[in-house]
Parts: sequence; structure tokens; C-alpha cells
Amino acid sequence: MSAPVLSIIILAVMFLLATVLPLNMGALAFVGAFLLGSVFLGMSTTEILANFPGGLFLTIVGVTYLFAIAQNNGTIDLLVRAAVRMVGNRVALIPWVMFAITALITAVGALSPAAVAIIAPIALSFAAKHKINPLMMGMMVIHGAQAGGFSPIAVYGVTVNGIIAKTELAASPMAIFLASFFFNLVVALVLFVVLGGNKLLSSKTGRFIEQAAETRMNVSVGARAAGVTLQGSGSDISPASVSAKGSAGGTSAAGSSAVDGAAAAASNGARATLPQLVTIVGLIALAVISLGFKVDVGFVSITIAIILALVSPEAQKGAVNKISWSTVLLICGMLTFVGVLEEAGTIKFVSSGVSNLGMPLLAALLICYIGGIVSAFASSTAILAALIPLAVPFLASGDIGAVGVIAALAVSSTIVDVSPFSTNGALVLANAPENLDKDKFYKQILAYSGIVVAAGPAVAWLIMVVPGWM
Repeated sequence: MSAPVLSIIILAVMFLLATVLPLNMGALAFVGAFLLGSVFLGMSTTEILANFPGGLFLTIVGVTYLFAIAQNNGTIDLLVRAAVRMVGNRVALIPWVMFAITALITAVGALSPAAVAIIAPIALSFAAKHKINPLMMGMMVIHGAQAGGFSPIAVYGVTVNGIIAKTELAASPMAIFLASFFFNLVVALVLFVVLGGNKLLSSKTGRFIEQAAETRMNVSVGARAAGVTLQGSGSDISPASVSAKGSAGGTSAAGSSAVDGAAAAASNGARATLPQLVTIVGLIALAVISLGFKVDVGFVSITIAIILALVSPEAQKGAVNKISWSTVLLICGMLTFVGVLEEAGTIKFVSSGVSNLGMPLLAALLICYIGGIVSAFASSTAILAALIPLAVPFLASGDIGAVGVIAALAVSSTIVDVSPFSTNGALVLANAPENLDKDKFYKQILAYSGIVVAAGPAVAWLIMVVPGWM
């Protein structure tokens, strides 16, 4: 059996094990890299580890560490409160505020599941109280997270752009970001119209929205200040109750008196504190320095994070633990394995097979559907890390626009995260209002995700690849 065929079998087994069993794909990838490299290819461990993406490791750790501190010191709560205030008494704007704030959070470096875990409980609570379609509200949050996910300083964006940077392909980080943003924005607009958003245009709601947001944010910030972790489920869950790893907590409380005291201590939380102001300035500086002056995102983000930790030492407590180490392991393991695949000749082997189809557009569509279907059940990040390198030699021929194919693949592999089998879809389902039929809600999400998986890759391909403008 040739090395390329063997490596493809190992890759397939890895995806199967990670899907069926609670195993980290990155850990499996390191094992696969070791077995394939040392046992079958005769590579030394030094040669295998030469493929470890050190720069990407620093970037992911830096941006997620920075976001964890921003969450701990209440800056994320402050942004949500400010966004909700903009709504006033206009119910129809609530879904769009949730879309926008989730997009902003992921665009500045939060992982998509972390953003959904923070915003989904708030969004679905508003949906229940104002008779907004919960499917629309939940999907607006997920599409918002994906809309911001490919910003040049976001985890998805950094991963994709880092892979492209190692090739001779033309890179366009902003084109990929804008393609994902507008694609998800249009999907959100269709959802809004189809699921009854127009009926909300005449609905008003006094000052409940602002007051409810104030209560949630004040308790959240105050509880952190008092050292209390709030947890709940359904409509009672607060942003502080969900970890940055994207898992919702069970029902518990560390004493009602402590919570009441925390809320009272935060009653003047409408005013931004010094650490929060410094955090906002830091996030702006991250965008300006890394994008405007082309300075490494990893070094800039971790530098700003340390400055914030010095300004407010208590806010960085537990921040290191909130770094998504599972995602770090996933991405670094996959890219190390991909490096070994390249040594095995797998990249050229697969690319030659795609090229031999003789129809570049059809090959691009096939790649998009592979990304979309597999990602609906597995990790989107892992799919991107595996498929983009496999497509590079095929794209290098110049028969088809590389930026367009990569943008379409990026959208196809992430838009399907609405699936109830993915982390984001599962989070929305878990935070369904208590008075909602969860079985029916599950079937609605499943039906919608089926439509997205069936049509999403084709639409992305039709818009971004076929015209040849990217």
C-alpha cells in the first residue's frame, strides 16, 4: 500500500474516532503524525515536530487569553449592554443586535462556541418574553458568530490565512472575511423575513429590554467581583454561567446572599471602569497594530493581555484556564499531521486526483461539499486545516480563482455549525426557553441545518467561485 493511500486511511480513521468517541482530533493527529512519520516514512521526531505551527500556537493562545480577560473584567458584558440600549423599545431590532454583538465578539478573537455560549442564553430569553421565533433568534446568534469568525485576527481567519501564507497562492484575508460576513448576513436577513421578523416591526416593549440587560450584566459583573460563579439553564442562564470552552453549566448557586451582594456592588455598572476602558482601547490597538502595521497578531495580543493583567490583576484570575486549550491542541495537531501528509506525498496525490477530473469548477464544488457535510458532524477548524492544504496544489494551477475557492470552502465548512450535532447548534438547543417544546425545537434546528448543508456549499460555490471574480 502506498504512503498516500495509507495516510488517507489514517486521516479517515481519525475523523471517524473523533466523531464517534469523545476524543480530541488534535491528539489523534499527533499520534497519526508520529505513526505515519516514524513507522512508515522513517522520519525522525525532530523532522515531524518541524511541522508544528509555533506562530499559530502563539496567536490562538494570545487572542483567547485576551478575550478571557475581557470577559472576566466585564468588558464583554458592557458591550452587550451598550448594544441592547441601542434597541430602545424596538423589538424587531433585538435579533439584529444579537447578530451584531456576536459577530463583534468573534471578530476580535473569541472562539465561535464561546461567543454563542455567552449570547445565546440572553437572546433566547428575549425571544421567549417577546414572542420572537426562537429558531430565528438562535440561528441569528450562530450566523453572527460565523460572520465575524474570519476576521484577520479571529481564530478561523488566523488559521486559514496562516495556511495560505505558507504557499505561493495569492492571499486576501479581507476578501475571505467579507465573503463570510456578507454571506451570513444575507442568510440572517432571509431568516428574519421567513421566520416572522416583519411582524415584529410594529412591536414595542417599553424599557424592559434595557432593564433586563442591566440586571443580567450587573449580576454577572458583580458576581465575578464577589468571586461567585453563577450557573443556570434555559432563560435564567447568565453570560457568566458559560465557560469560554462553550459548555453550558448546570443549575447551582453559591448562596443567594452573595449573589444579591454582587448585584448591589455592581449597581453602578452602567459606567465603564478603568480596566474596561483600557480593554476597549486594547482591542482597538490590536486591530490597528496587527492589521494596519502588519505586526504579528500573536505577539500583539499577548502583550495587550499582559498589560490588562497588570492594570487589573484580579481580572486575569482563571483567564489562562479559559484559553481554549482543546482548540489549540486540535489546530496544532492537525497542522503537524498535514505537514507529515505533505512529506508522504498525499497532498500532491489528492490534488492530482482532483485535477484529473478535468473540470475545475466541479472539483471546487466537490471540495465545498466535503467540507460542509463532514463539518456538520465534526470540527470546522479541523476540516479547514485538512482540506485547504489538500486543495493548494490544485489551486496553484491557476485554472480557477484560489481566493474564491478558499472563501467558498471557508463558508461551506462553518455555516453548517447550525447543526444540532455541532457545538454551536447544541448550545442553542441546550438554552431553549423552558416553556418551549425541546423535541420540536430540535426537529426545527435539524430541518434548518439540513437545508443549509444541502444548499449552503452550492450557493457559496455559485457566488464565490463560478463568476471568477475572487
